[in-house]
Amino acid sequence: MDVKLNTAIQAYANTAKAGSGTGVAARDGDKEGDDFAGLVRSTAQNAIGAVKNAEKMSMQAVAGKADLQEVVTAVTAAELTLETVVAVRDKVITAYNEIMRMPI
Repeated sequence: MDVKLNTAIQAYANTAKAGSGTGVAARDGDKEGDDFAGLVRSTAQNAIGAVKNAEKMSMQAVAGKADLQEVVTAVTAAELTLETVVAVRDKVITAYNEIMRMPI
């Protein structure tokens, strides 16, 4: 459970850091991650990295080269990341549907 808390705290800190700007990103001279698309891109890359790490640790465990605790930690982190991505996706779809139902 401590892994989930640490991962959640880290995700919150990353989101807060990415969203600490003015909320409106200028197109010229922006660093990657300063706008919404960059935030989504970096989050997707982090999620893919967590899943790849879990797969690598699982393969090392099958080969007898990894500690079981490290494997469980990596798999739990990947599971939490995937659950977070799915929850955010669901919220985005819900928000889109709400916007589409608004009268013009």
